[in-house]
Formats: sequence, C-alpha cells, structure tokens
Amino acid sequence: MEQKIRVMVVDDSVLFRNWLVQSLGKDPRFEIVGYAANAFDAKHKIPLLRPDLLTLDIEMPGMSGLEFLKELLPVHPIPVILVSSLNMCVFDALAAGAVDFVRKPDMENSLGKEAFLNMLKAKVVIGSKARVQLPGTLQASPVSKPAASRSSYGRTASGASASVRVNKSAADAGRLIAIGASTGGTEAILQILQQLPPTLPGIVITQHMPAGFTAMYAERLNRLCSMEVREAKHGDRLYPGLALLAPGGLQMRVVRMGNGYGVSCSKDEKVNGHCPSVDVLFDSVAIHAREKAMGILLTGMGADGAAGLLRMRKNGAYTIGQDKDTCVVYGMPMEAWKIGAVCSQAPLDSIAQNIISHL
Repeated sequence: MEQKIRVMVVDDSVLFRNWLVQSLGKDPRFEIVGYAANAFDAKHKIPLLRPDLLTLDIEMPGMSGLEFLKELLPVHPIPVILVSSLNMCVFDALAAGAVDFVRKPDMENSLGKEAFLNMLKAKVVIGSKARVQLPGTLQASPVSKPAASRSSYGRTASGASASVRVNKSAADAGRLIAIGASTGGTEAILQILQQLPPTLPGIVITQHMPAGFTAMYAERLNRLCSMEVREAKHGDRLYPGLALLAPGGLQMRVVRMGNGYGVSCSKDEKVNGHCPSVDVLFDSVAIHAREKAMGILLTGMGADGAAGLLRMRKNGAYTIGQDKDTCVVYGMPMEAWKIGAVCSQAPLDSIAQNIISHL
C-alpha cells in the first residue's frame, strides 16, 4: 500500500482551516498531521510533525506567509502549496520557493468549493514529489526600458538593455518562439526571459494558471524583463520584442496575419485537463510556423505539450526540453524526451543561450 502524504494546513481563518482539514482528511491518499493558525504556530510545529507538504495562506496576521516562507525553506525545504486570494504576493512566494498555488474558493459556492478541492488535491499529490528550489542568483529587479520608437524590430529597436543582440534578418524572417510550462514554470520562464534581448522574434507562452493570475504574472514579467510582455488578447499581432502569455481560462493559438503571426484566444474545452493547454499552442505553431519555429517545454507534471512539441519537431522546428536536475517537476519535458520530441535537453540556466544560438 502506498504511503500516505503527510499534510499540514496553515491558515488563520478557523472556518476555512477546519473545512480544509476535514475535506483533505477524507481522502485516503492524505494524512493530516496537524494545522497552524499562524506562522509562529507553524514554525513551532513543523519540526515536531514533520509534514511532507504544507498548504499555506499568504495573508495572515503577524508574520505573513511570504515572510514565513523566506525563513522556513532554507531550514526546512518542504514543498509548499499556496492557498491564496487574487494577490500579486503569490508570485513573490513562488520566487521564494513555493511549489504551486490554488486560488481560494467562494465558500458560498458549492461548485467552486468542489473545483477548488479537486485542484488542490491534484497539486498536493504533484507537489509532494516536487524538488524545492530556493531563489537563485538572478536578480529579479525591475528593468528600465528605453523609450524607443517602434520599428520593424518591435518595441526597442536598439536593444540597449540587453547584453546580446539578435540580427535583424533573424527577427524578420518569420521566426517564432513558443514556450510551455506548468508546476515550477513561473520562475523558470522569468529566468529565461530575463536573459533574452528585446530584439528577439515574437514569443508565445502557455503557463498553466487560472484566470486573473495570468494578467498579474504578465505584468510581473514585463516589469522584470527587457522584452515587452503582456497577457494576450484575441487578435493580438506578434512582433519582435513582444512576448504574449495565454490568458487563464482560454485556449491560445497562433494564427497567420498577413506575412506575420497573431494569436486567437477562445473559450474552449480543456485539453489534457488544462485551459490554456500547451498542446493547443504547440499544435498551432507546428501548423503555421513549421521550420521557422522553436519550441521549449519546461518543468511541469503530466504530459501536456509533449505531443505538440513532437509535431513541431516533425515539421522542422528546433525543440528544447528542460533537464531533470533543474525541473521542479520532471514530467512534461520527460514525456517529450521519451517520445523523441526534444532536439536538445538543457539545464534551465543555459536555455536562453541555446535559444539565441539557434536563431
């Protein structure tokens, strides 16, 4: 019999905490070893209870969930699933080493509560096997973007804030870069984009994330990277120097727009259990960009993106998979590697240079 996952719940709301403890405790896969009402209570109990994973509220009185994470993880590197309202602090907590997050439900909505529980249970199972990664050496500080006039290069023709340039012929040759990620992907994508110059061909990104959070995540990337980054809208046109992030709850596809590319965003069914789905994006890139595309599949559980990456490779695209040692969860890139979808497997810190060298 498989060993139960030992879960500890940290939340200051008595009603929500009791409901969560009872609900998770009914699942035979989990053992609720304890709970804490605040960060100080949790700090005392964790060494005694030795949980496999924490669920953690970000907004708590006294020491916040974010401050708690920064103190906890260097000493006790336990996988943490954030349980949060719509809050930009989620991304700071992910940067501090949390594995994933789930948005708190409306407790008056029974369907919403059930969907939340199903999502949280799936992420607890995945998260319990995840590799906790503490903040790296890259400085996540805002980037000053020069106010340059838009040219055929896109937002910043000079590329003054980048240490590497990509020549105009590469940017204008109909090239396109597609990135897909899930668990652990928010920081992986940030690390890659921070190392890319703003003169790169257009980039499309699907990161598994619920509606509302994708807009905030795009804002964070835009603030910290040299490229222009924003949440995609239906009909957006791609141009060099622009990265478009698939909106939560919508499927994003690349489409042809004249001699270039744009995106469509539509309310469709989930694919591989996800909306947005990486396979949906990669399939559209395989059709429209073919050998002019590059595909990158990053950390995440499951197999979403593997089949689409294979279709991209079969149509002539150069493809990269993140390696096992640097993934939070080595699932999606592993499945892609197993079916022959990956041209090159690389550690996270070398993927940006790999992209640049193959343009």
